[in-house]
Amino acid sequence: MSHCNTILNQILKIIPRHEFESLAAKNHSGRKFRTTNRWSQFTAIVLAQLSGRQSLRDIIENMKAQGHRLYHLGVGLMSKSNLSRINNDKPYKMYEELFGKLLSRCQSMTKGHGFRFKNKLYSLDASTIDLCLSMFPWAKFRKNKGAVKLHIGLNHSGYLPEFITITDGKVADVTAGRCINFPKGSIVVCDRGYNDYAWFNLLTGNRIIFVTRLKKNAKYEVTKSHTVNTKQSVISDETIKFTGPQISKKCPIKLRLVTYLDKHTNKKYEFLTNNFKLSAKTIADIYKSRWQVELFFKWIKQNLKIKKFIGTSKNAVMTQIWIAMCVYLMISFIKHSSKITKSMQQILRLLQLNLFEKRQLIPMLLGIPIKIPIVNPNQGKLF
Repeated sequence: MSHCNTILNQILKIIPRHEFESLAAKNHSGRKFRTTNRWSQFTAIVLAQLSGRQSLRDIIENMKAQGHRLYHLGVGLMSKSNLSRINNDKPYKMYEELFGKLLSRCQSMTKGHGFRFKNKLYSLDASTIDLCLSMFPWAKFRKNKGAVKLHIGLNHSGYLPEFITITDGKVADVTAGRCINFPKGSIVVCDRGYNDYAWFNLLTGNRIIFVTRLKKNAKYEVTKSHTVNTKQSVISDETIKFTGPQISKKCPIKLRLVTYLDKHTNKKYEFLTNNFKLSAKTIADIYKSRWQVELFFKWIKQNLKIKKFIGTSKNAVMTQIWIAMCVYLMISFIKHSSKITKSMQQILRLLQLNLFEKRQLIPMLLGIPIKIPIVNPNQGKLF
């Protein structure tokens, strides 16, 4: 049987070691390492993310138990205090930059978003990660509660989190959304939490299409009605102009309002957009696709360790979140490069069960059994 590295070794090879060391040197601060390095830190937390380890002690004990398999990865000896100190002191920005490099590699392999139009499609949303205020006093959110907020701009081509911002829990969704530089011609879909009429006007000026839901208290007048196909559950398709004294100043442009009836729930939805070319049904389908960003948040919270943290400092928390995002991209890279039909969760489960197995990664994911050589029972006998 041919020699194989462990599954963990093959996963980590997705990241070129020279690129990693270059980022480590760029983002180093303080004294030089003696017995460990940033690669050991990264390997430890990736191992924790993939194997479900919950604490520093659990991580270190697991690494000691598998020491003979980690040696060839270039992982130095680590103690609980060493890992804790690196998490607290060494800048998390390194893993933010590493995420960007992994993202560019994943983007080169993804397919389209499934719609006929060629515009890039993004879903914009945010999710709050609760923290205990007594343990994380820097993350004050409410009187007796701490939190950080994860803002995501999800690219529907491959469902990659192309834009990520991590802020304090108090930062409004739209505040972080306004800071994202979406490519010209792209389509951004978001919920009513991002309703900012001045921002809508700015997006239109930058040739960015948005699709969102209209606020219930918005005041407007209909300037034109368009014909609709009632068989597609579209009730109305109108050109509107805001009439409120403040809103009309912030957003003086004409917009499009599509009213859609969901036959399953018998509920009406009003979708606001600045695009007049796509069909009304396509506008409704674009907003429906926004559910993918909700599924993304559900997936990372259920499968990655971003709700319980192994450090209490801001740097340790940010380090763990950014490495978790890197792990998501590594799994996505495996899925897109191998072109297997298994879901991200199925791939993760197989990786968890076989991290230290010495076999080929892709055949293992495809379910190809290991070929065991047949031994001749008479081999070696003289008579």
